Amino acid sequence: QLLYEGLKDLQEFLILPQTTEHSEPSWFGFLITINSKPKITRNQLVKHLEQNKIGTRLLFAGNILKQPVFTESNIEYRVVGDLKNTNIIMENTFWIGVWPGLTGEMIEYMVEIINDRNNKHI
Repeated sequence: QLLYEGLKDLQEFLILPQTTEHSEPSWFGFLITINSKPKITRNQLVKHLEQNKIGTRLLFAGNILKQPVFTESNIEYRVVGDLKNTNIIMENTFWIGVWPGLTGEMIEYMVEIINDRNNKHI
């Protein structure tokens, strides 16, 4: 909740995870998707976070049709729609690791690094 609250002012640029009604999840990762407005790529932001000792992971999802098993073989498959959202996830989504041992100070540091406007990261 602290991470969400610290980043909610960036929702013009970032898509943040939403909980479902009446749920209190125990997140193992905080999913962030960069929308189309920032002038930064996911890779640039992830590199910035990693350089500042904030662990990230890419989401293993997205447009599976761009995986080698589909691009380099003759597997038959069916596509429904333009797969716009799967491409967005594949190109713009990543996780920040979270766990119960993170302190408020650590979360504030994450928010500060993501909000680092002096380096024009977002």
